[in-house]
Amino acid sequence: MDPDTSSLDYWLNWRVFLCAVWVLTPMIVAFFVIWKYEEDSSVETQRPKGSYSEHSEDVWKPCLKQIHPGWLLGFRVLAFCFLLTSNIVRLASRDVVFDMWTFTLITIYFGMGSLFSVYGCFQYKKQLSRRIPIDQIVNDEEIRLLFPLLNRENNMPFLEKRRPYDSKIVWSCVKLFHIIFQTSAGAAVLTDSIYWTVIFPFLSLQDYEMSFMTVNLHTSNLVLLLCDTVLNRLRLPLFRFAYFILWTGSFVIFQWLLHVFISVGWPYPFLDLSIPMAPVWYLLVALLHLPSYGLYALFVRIKHQLTP
Repeated sequence: MDPDTSSLDYWLNWRVFLCAVWVLTPMIVAFFVIWKYEEDSSVETQRPKGSYSEHSEDVWKPCLKQIHPGWLLGFRVLAFCFLLTSNIVRLASRDVVFDMWTFTLITIYFGMGSLFSVYGCFQYKKQLSRRIPIDQIVNDEEIRLLFPLLNRENNMPFLEKRRPYDSKIVWSCVKLFHIIFQTSAGAAVLTDSIYWTVIFPFLSLQDYEMSFMTVNLHTSNLVLLLCDTVLNRLRLPLFRFAYFILWTGSFVIFQWLLHVFISVGWPYPFLDLSIPMAPVWYLLVALLHLPSYGLYALFVRIKHQLTP
């Protein structure tokens, strides 16, 4: 029989205190990292060479110049439709699990990515119509290359320079898209690895139904995100690991608040605070965040080295 999570005795014990320390301490550190390293990207500044910077072209340009942006657009549209359909079907279960939490985030990523890719295809067409080689176009974080104008004094051509982001809303959307991708990367690895290496091997197959949607929920999100990563130009800076911490921490806090008022079963067995090993499980899952984000960041780094 499951314990009553809405009772006061369930929460007033040493196990809950230790689990709260494992959850809240990384979140506090994550807020500090964001405050210290997250620059105000709405105002463009010159950054040192080698430092992380975000370009608007990165959200729609493929990793190789030989690949047309339409290929990335087509993949993102197909992935978005597939994930959206899976989300709608899964809503019937009414289970708020971290897999759905992350699955929905990745769906939003592909939805935003599809819109950015549509915009990018129009930009790509405009660039071709001006007969400007793609390899001569400068990243628009530095210069927006519009068209050559004729200097009236010496009849020498020069380039008109404009600031790339006149709208803070546009730049905020670009920055949000980067953060969603970087958060989804770690979350997808964490959820799928925990499910297939920890939860699934110890499930009672007599009481557990292995359906297509279950496999889909714990496989397709990471596979589609990896395929998109192979095609896109997005990066994974280490300080953005903080958003991944806040994402998982917010899910745990949401589950705690839900169980304070409603006595329902936990979506994952190791989240149950009544088991004696609860603090150990919480600590192990917290430590798993490091390899989850680190492995994906290594994959992205290797890809960028192979596709300069």
